[in-house]
Amino acid sequence: MTDFSTARRHMVDGQVRTADVTDLRVITAMQEVPRERFVPPSATALAYLDLDLAVGEGGSRRLLKPMVLAKMIHAADLAGADRVLDVGCATGYAAAVLAQIAGEVVALEEDAGLAAMAQKALTGLPNVSVVSGALTAGWPAGAPYDVILLEGSTEVEPHAFCTQLKDGGRLVCVLGSGPDTKAMLYRRSGGEMGGRPIFDARATVLPGFRKTPVFAF
Repeated sequence: MTDFSTARRHMVDGQVRTADVTDLRVITAMQEVPRERFVPPSATALAYLDLDLAVGEGGSRRLLKPMVLAKMIHAADLAGADRVLDVGCATGYAAAVLAQIAGEVVALEEDAGLAAMAQKALTGLPNVSVVSGALTAGWPAGAPYDVILLEGSTEVEPHAFCTQLKDGGRLVCVLGSGPDTKAMLYRRSGGEMGGRPIFDARATVLPGFRKTPVFAF
């Protein structure tokens, strides 16, 4: 039988601390949130491995690697009163981690099965609300947000989310697909949003976030 508490400690020590994550709030949150509760029963033994863990029908959606998630949250520089939009929350693991640090988390998911799993797994966390809708639309009803996290990669620049950020608000995501992808940190300034790469990272492209194919004749 897997000792999840020990596996969680090994994940934090071997994958998070060694990846230049020095924010003790992030480290503590990932030490406290039981990731095994956010994966399919058949995959609980894999919950703390250094991989993107498949969830949902057909494994088309995946939880971010613990290291990638930790570094993205670290880069977002959360404050205790921040309101966060978690786009593509899947089963709710990142939302649970964010809820340990931020004041309020809106967890957006368009897949009904995953949203139901997230709702169940996040029961008892008063500062998290699970909402259903198209990921590409964000959740304007709760805007503006201090931070937006895209839980996956996008092949297009996420400027459409600018209007849902507060001035000075941050957005973190993985940009691109294939071998040359980067985790990005964007910040809104006035009516524009500029970004910079923060580290090499790979993630599954979120539904609706692929580039429109261009056909040349």
